[in-house]
Amino acid sequence: MKLLLADSGVKNASIQEALVDLLGKPIAESSALCIPTAGYGGPDADPGGPWRFVSGRSPGPMTGLGWKSVGVLELTALPSLERERWVSWVQEADVLLANGGDALYLGHWMRESGLAELLPSLPDTVYVGLSAGSMVMTPRIGEEFVGWKPPAGGDSTLGVVDFSIFPHLDHPACPDNTMAAAERWAAGIEGPAYAIDEQTAIKVTGVVEVVSEGHWRLF
Repeated sequence: MKLLLADSGVKNASIQEALVDLLGKPIAESSALCIPTAGYGGPDADPGGPWRFVSGRSPGPMTGLGWKSVGVLELTALPSLERERWVSWVQEADVLLANGGDALYLGHWMRESGLAELLPSLPDTVYVGLSAGSMVMTPRIGEEFVGWKPPAGGDSTLGVVDFSIFPHLDHPACPDNTMAAAERWAAGIEGPAYAIDEQTAIKVTGVVEVVSEGHWRLF
């Protein structure tokens, strides 16, 4: 699987260019499945957030980029469906778009639904994360970002990549997400870690490349 782990979606031309490069074809010729699940898990979640994501009205551009087609893959529904049915939907999609919200909630349902187990078998599929949708691919998020608490506790996520992500660096809506806070967070995270702002994404294709028109730092 090819990854584009964004802070706030496809916010600029550089991130969009990286997305098209991963797809290997124009967005207008690509089919997408969007995953709104994380948007339900946060302590301040409301039903409007997932709707804005699905409808393309979110501040983080994802579903409204001009895809050939867009479908919704709600992970909490998958355990009640025949596996062959929803697996075929995923296999036919060019890209998975994962909403922000709560990374631990998303990680829980990626495991419970079976999607996490399926991901390694999708080498040509592109996964694009927004905030928590990106953080879920890391080994852990740090206690600072724990909201919803999984049954087993802790702050572990899927570990698809070997680095962690501190999102929304210096964002006006997140006054606590300063570089100093990122340094303290990174000190408690084992392994490499990135602090990224809304103009930044991390492209992973076997090698890791930061795509940015903003500010970021590797710890």
